[in-house]
Amino acid sequence: MTLEEVMKSLEEMGTEQTKKTFLRHGAKEPFFGVKIGDMKKLVKYVKKDQELARSLFHTGNSDAMYLAGLSINPKLMTKEQLQSWAKEAHWYMIAESIVGAVAAESQYAIELAREWLKSDDELIEDCGWSTYSHYLSIAPDEEIDKEEVRELLNYVENNIHTSKNRVRYTMNGFVISVGSFVPSLTVEAMMVGQKIGKVHVDVGDTACKVPLASDYIEKVEAKGKLGVKKKTCIC
Repeated sequence: MTLEEVMKSLEEMGTEQTKKTFLRHGAKEPFFGVKIGDMKKLVKYVKKDQELARSLFHTGNSDAMYLAGLSINPKLMTKEQLQSWAKEAHWYMIAESIVGAVAAESQYAIELAREWLKSDDELIEDCGWSTYSHYLSIAPDEEIDKEEVRELLNYVENNIHTSKNRVRYTMNGFVISVGSFVPSLTVEAMMVGQKIGKVHVDVGDTACKVPLASDYIEKVEAKGKLGVKKKTCIC
């Protein structure tokens, strides 16, 4: 499929109801309002063409950007391309679910996470916490720098409530990821979760809620899923 054909298909899949839902969540124009499940029907056509996937992201259309993330091969992404994606992510769903996930499966995961965590730009820092969280969900334990993770947990404990809006959300998610996917640090993550308590995030005109990190980790433990890694964090 060509870029024009994919964009036409996305437009045909879009609905006003889905668009209204995404707008309530903070989506930025332009986009058609395509459900993720419907969008996945196009992945088999796009993933064969890395250039097409990159072109889709650079359209600035939120639906196309999400499809690009579902279709791209992270292993073939350069550091510069990933940095460009982070700068172009214009709302949190693209920053967290696409840029963060794709970067986490690239060879530059931790390098970029560290860089983005230092940014003063809310969505780029958002990409940083999301990337690190996604990375923990797929990386073998022996490859994880436990001391660095401990330092980040300490940073979250001391700074989460004064951080930028979406950064608070992904910081909370980081604590959950540590507790859920790194068993040797579960107790420490639980303690941090209990100390930070309820995290307040403006989620727009939606019914979304920010989970209590300690409660979430306890539920994962109750299911016997602590330390169970994902095959992919792109979804």
